Amino acid sequence: MEKEKTSVLVVDDIANTREDIKRLLYFEEDIVVVGEAGDGEEALRLAQELKPDVVLMDINMPGMDGIMATEAIFNSEPDTAIIIISIQGEPEYLKKAMAAGARDYLVKPLSSNELSETIRRVSNSYKTRSVRAAAVPATTTKAEPELPANRIIVVFSSKGGVGKTTLSCNLAVCLAQESRKNVALVDLNLQGGDVSVMLNLSPRGTISDLVKEEDNIEYSLVNSFMAPHMSGLKILPAPLRPEEADVITSAHIVEILTLLKNHYDFIIVDTTPLFNDLTLSAMEMADDILLTFTRDLAAIKHVATDMEILETLALSDKVKLVLNQATLDYGIKINELEKRLNRSPAALLPYDEKTVLSSVNKGHPFVLTHHNTRIAQSIRNFSREFSIADKGGPTEDPVKKSFVGKLFSL
Repeated sequence: MEKEKTSVLVVDDIANTREDIKRLLYFEEDIVVVGEAGDGEEALRLAQELKPDVVLMDINMPGMDGIMATEAIFNSEPDTAIIIISIQGEPEYLKKAMAAGARDYLVKPLSSNELSETIRRVSNSYKTRSVRAAAVPATTTKAEPELPANRIIVVFSSKGGVGKTTLSCNLAVCLAQESRKNVALVDLNLQGGDVSVMLNLSPRGTISDLVKEEDNIEYSLVNSFMAPHMSGLKILPAPLRPEEADVITSAHIVEILTLLKNHYDFIIVDTTPLFNDLTLSAMEMADDILLTFTRDLAAIKHVATDMEILETLALSDKVKLVLNQATLDYGIKINELEKRLNRSPAALLPYDEKTVLSSVNKGHPFVLTHHNTRIAQSIRNFSREFSIADKGGPTEDPVKKSFVGKLFSL
């Protein structure tokens, strides 16, 4: 039986560029170009007519540009994945594309292998998502949402340096210690993960070694790659070298997280500071997404954009904001911050550079070595919210504190 081909629509206002892209894909037996468009309006019309699996979209086009066309196709054809291909590699273009509904972003010039592998990865991810959605039985009445028995908690920020990995490690250790349940920590920052360093581990194998082992991943195999920590936590480390990340696909991430969720009470996922297909696959499976930020203007801009993107992807209901270095005053008023983000943080972590740096440099989480500090206590209190939710109890205090009230209680 012949394998079903991935259908592709190529969109670019320059005919030679469209020909170059088709030439790159010519020898890919599982990918077929079903159409091409020279502007956004034509792209939208052909996407609705042809319903391709993937649209390769240029940004700079006359009339309806690639961002506008992406948003229009995303809204009208939800089963079609969009990959932006542009000479513009700046982060602002990437964020605009993702906010419009793009699934991935490639910068010209690009190789045949890079293009074809991205098409396969994104298309497989969309097909996997559709299968998972179809498996959920439809109901005529809206039932009360049930708290998941086991929880996947994704920690994310599109800005580096805001304490994302520090939060992931200390929260995971705290859950393992406080809840006395099975807790896993997955380092999904595949090209620069520091979880092993922060936990002072020398892993024998990583997630890249795991996916190379067998085509069909089973739990016994995953478990053999989980590195134990003195706290009782188990860790699936990131690759040791950046190039080793290339073997990992979104399908691998879905498979691994599904297996872990069947055997662990809590799975914490540290992520790369990018909206890519692997991160989005983890977010779609997550029960909670912790958006981490600080009070400086750049971080606030990032978290606001992150929330817009997650809103577009219908993932905003999972979001909990975590304000790190909350007591460090950058001159931005708290009430202005709350107004800008239109919600209050679920957790406020005080500024404690001495404790954090000592913890990172020694590879010992401060929730273990400096458990009486305010920052350790803040994470401990935050972790209890997940433990309470896991038991089916209330997730909030009887008297809710305001953003300002929380800050002054630190």
